[in-house]
Amino acid sequence: MRYPGSLTIGSTLVVSGVIALATLAGEAKAQTFPTRPVRLVVALAPGGPTDTVSRIYAAKLSELLGQQVLVDNRPGAGGSVAGEIVSRAPADGHTLFSAANGTIAIAPNLLLKLPYSVSRDLTPVALIGNSPFAVMVHPAVPAKSMKDLLAIAKAHPGKINFGSAGQGSTSQLSTELLKMLTGVNMTHVPYKGAGPALIGAVAGEIDLMISGVSTGLPFIKQGKLRGLAVTSRQRIKVLPELPPVADTVPGYEASSWYAVMAPAATPRAVIDKLNRESIAVIQSPEINAKLTSQGVEPEALSPEQLGEKIRTETARWGKVVKAAGVKPQ
Repeated sequence: MRYPGSLTIGSTLVVSGVIALATLAGEAKAQTFPTRPVRLVVALAPGGPTDTVSRIYAAKLSELLGQQVLVDNRPGAGGSVAGEIVSRAPADGHTLFSAANGTIAIAPNLLLKLPYSVSRDLTPVALIGNSPFAVMVHPAVPAKSMKDLLAIAKAHPGKINFGSAGQGSTSQLSTELLKMLTGVNMTHVPYKGAGPALIGAVAGEIDLMISGVSTGLPFIKQGKLRGLAVTSRQRIKVLPELPPVADTVPGYEASSWYAVMAPAATPRAVIDKLNRESIAVIQSPEINAKLTSQGVEPEALSPEQLGEKIRTETARWGKVVKAAGVKPQ
């Protein structure tokens, strides 16, 4: 007996056959992929951390894939220019998106008219690594530890000025997260980029800056800024003397992380091949050493694990954006 909406044995076999053929077609594409140079569209301008990490990754990936991986910097609109280009590209694995969490997980909470959806129009390929921040103060600030800093902030509400790379930047939100978890009141001073903010910190224009280890390290080593802590869960190789913020503020963690994504309809077999080769890239001793020297700690994740990281981070930073009163634009 047939019931309404039920499948006959014949139709079931047809559906199964179609699925099998699609799977085989995807696997065949993966075996021949790539058939031409791969375009890696980078969300930010040349010279910054995202660009540096992308170029280190692309050079080794070119070697493993046997095709050139060409870095194409497309800055603008918080990285959304690059994201839109990739979201509309042919879904064959030859156009990839390289961006930091500021573009992937924070921008969706800040940009009202984002021209694409990270969750709908892009699919995770691989994580390159995580880059923790350093908590730094001007030498005139009488704080030698996070405990000291928080004590000063609580005793003098609003008196400590903290700088950032701009409204809604990871450096601002990392400090807003600290405020949210500790209840301290500090005053935000936005700059036009992390570089100017660090220069402002060195000049004493601001008291506090939470910024990337790779950019802050020279100032710490030269004694122009005093490092108090790192924002990762554990101590890091390049600044082993600095404890994690979480030792003083349980649950605190913040970092930049760098990921590669592809157009949403890219065949799964191609995604899997790119993921395997990406893991081989970051686990090779030479690339691992290069990334570590830039303050980036490589981490291998499957596409599913990266997808979960993106969802979790997007939700987490959305709460911080709301608590900080940053208005989406």
